[in-house]
Amino acid sequence: SESKHAVDVPVVVVVVGIAAWRGQRRLPLPVCALIFLLWPTTVVVADADWGAHPSLAFLKELDAPRNACPSLHVAFAVFTALWFERLLREVGAGPLLRAVNALWCLGIVWSTLAIRQHVALDALDGAPIDTPATLLTSLHGVTVDGVAIAAPAPTRLFLFHKPVGCLTTERDPAGRPTIYDRLPDGLPRVMPIGRLDMNTEGLLLLTTDGGFKRQMELPATGVPRTYRARAFGEVSQQQLEDLFDGLEIDGVRYGQIEANLERRTGRNQWIEMTLTEGKNREVRRVLEHLGLKVNRLIRTAYGPFALGEMAVGAVEEVRQHDLILFRKTLKGGAA
Repeated sequence: SESKHAVDVPVVVVVVGIAAWRGQRRLPLPVCALIFLLWPTTVVVADADWGAHPSLAFLKELDAPRNACPSLHVAFAVFTALWFERLLREVGAGPLLRAVNALWCLGIVWSTLAIRQHVALDALDGAPIDTPATLLTSLHGVTVDGVAIAAPAPTRLFLFHKPVGCLTTERDPAGRPTIYDRLPDGLPRVMPIGRLDMNTEGLLLLTTDGGFKRQMELPATGVPRTYRARAFGEVSQQQLEDLFDGLEIDGVRYGQIEANLERRTGRNQWIEMTLTEGKNREVRRVLEHLGLKVNRLIRTAYGPFALGEMAVGAVEEVRQHDLILFRKTLKGGAA
């Protein structure tokens, strides 16, 4: 794999600065070398593979003390910065060099604490972690402060019979009601899979897993959604069957739609439509394109999950066994 390494510019500055100060202060060369070797070397690593760059392997060794003992490392950085500040004052250095020295110290402290916060791994399968350049494929065997990291909670999926008049969002700046105002107490933190318009009712899936939510919403996943629409106007079964080939409306291409005329009640038509893309207001726009005015829209199914006889506002959880089987049928497998 490709590796990217970057060393802070101040590392170069310190070498030049020590050389200049050595001429001013007559510092022994071994002391200058010791300062350079102990000074925090900040290494930014992306997709690290030190073995692929043997010439840069020494940077890992220079960076190791910061990961092994960050508190001591920070203390040394502050002490050294103060020592340099004293030297700068004695040699009459301007405010710019002194500001660079202060910012340098702050950068080292910040990066060290950030690494401590985000890569605070004690061990992986019993082996101590001495570098943030560690790629984890799972949390198995990872410990922090001697405590094993727990496995993520299993994905949960809920069916919610969304009523008319609430938004599919967590909060609304205008103060309108949302689905979270209608959900019963005791549920875990859930996220809606897809959206239903404020005036659309029916089946809305809720999940605790953000990755599963994104996978379900991708058009490439191809999960069918079924709706029943009551629309005012005249339409023939042949017009509905022509939707199977898809159509374009105002420059927007809509894919294959299976549509059937269920029954007529006066000039109102009940139409069942199944689609896989789920573009914004797709059902309403397609039926309006056919000259119909939708006055009620109900989502009755999402994949194998059906609304059935669920009461309005009711929530039911999908069994883990059924959820696992469904995820195996998705394109690309389980997320």
